[in-house]
Amino acid sequence: MSVPQKILDNISVPGSGKIISPLQLRTMYPPGREAERMIVRSRETVSRIIQKKDPRFLVIAGPCSIHDPKAAQEYACRLKELHEKYKDSLFILMRTYFEKPRTSLGWKGYINDPDLNNSYEIEKGLCRARELLLFMADLELPCATEALDPVIPQYLQDLVSWVAIGARTTESQVHREMASGLPIPVGFKNGTDGNIQIAANAMKSAANPHRFLKIDEDGYIAVTGSAGNADTHLILRGGKQPNYSGDCVYEAERVLAGMGVNRSIVVDCSHGNARGDHKRQLQVVEEAGLQVREGSDSLVGVMLESHLNEGRQSPDVTQGGGGLKYGVSLTDACIGWEDTCAAIHNLSADVSVVLDSRFSSKSLAEVV
Repeated sequence: MSVPQKILDNISVPGSGKIISPLQLRTMYPPGREAERMIVRSRETVSRIIQKKDPRFLVIAGPCSIHDPKAAQEYACRLKELHEKYKDSLFILMRTYFEKPRTSLGWKGYINDPDLNNSYEIEKGLCRARELLLFMADLELPCATEALDPVIPQYLQDLVSWVAIGARTTESQVHREMASGLPIPVGFKNGTDGNIQIAANAMKSAANPHRFLKIDEDGYIAVTGSAGNADTHLILRGGKQPNYSGDCVYEAERVLAGMGVNRSIVVDCSHGNARGDHKRQLQVVEEAGLQVREGSDSLVGVMLESHLNEGRQSPDVTQGGGGLKYGVSLTDACIGWEDTCAAIHNLSADVSVVLDSRFSSKSLAEVV
């Protein structure tokens, strides 16, 4: 007696449902012409910084994860002011992370569960995420995010100016292939144990052409050919030990040079580099600024986990988002707004010291 195919196929999948296609979502929530131009300009600026053709310094600042669109919009409006204030020395993007990798279990992010109640309204999460990105595009504030689920970029990538591949997925062939086809600069984090070679291998892979499966704009599986991403770079996020010191940066430069990939490095001031203490981010960004002031030309940016208010709160106490403190992170603890402003101000001062020595006044005027 044969076993029905349905039982063989779905024994561990009690239910599934179709979802809106990427094209349908983009049609429902299209960017305006000025927003499109801003995103193109922002990607070009990030690319020039990575390629050492623009003397400014990248700053990717924002909440560890998005969970409250109202708080995210307020943060974006404040960050836009800093984006304009320090535009001659820094290029500031807002960290807009809608997906969260979990070591074991936990809330997987705004797209996966936007109502914070285990209802998993993923299509609703995609719509809300796109609405928020459009708000920021209209504000002319460039956005940065992590590409975790390889399907999600088809829905949102046209509104993003910088992408990170996380420490848990840097070694994944699927994510390296995906990055090779993204029209966006992509940073690869070192492994959770601090292994830099993993990220260097990923950069090399993603910089080259691939053929792989992905969904197309209509939601169908398609064989895709990528040209390779010329703007891959390394993100130092610490591991068993912090790895943002001058000696660690020098070692990273050596590894990257040996692989023949971009010697451009972004320092993640949180995670392993902060050793579990969000306030230590201030020490990390200060050290990064000092290295730039002393002549490091491989450091091109920093990442800060920052929110309106300091600290974190547990999603375990929420009832569909009820009882949450406004402007406080739901995942990793963040520095508050005052510390964020101080860190960015001091970093701008450090970068400004060396701008004229790196580039002539003519070239500086051309790129800013």
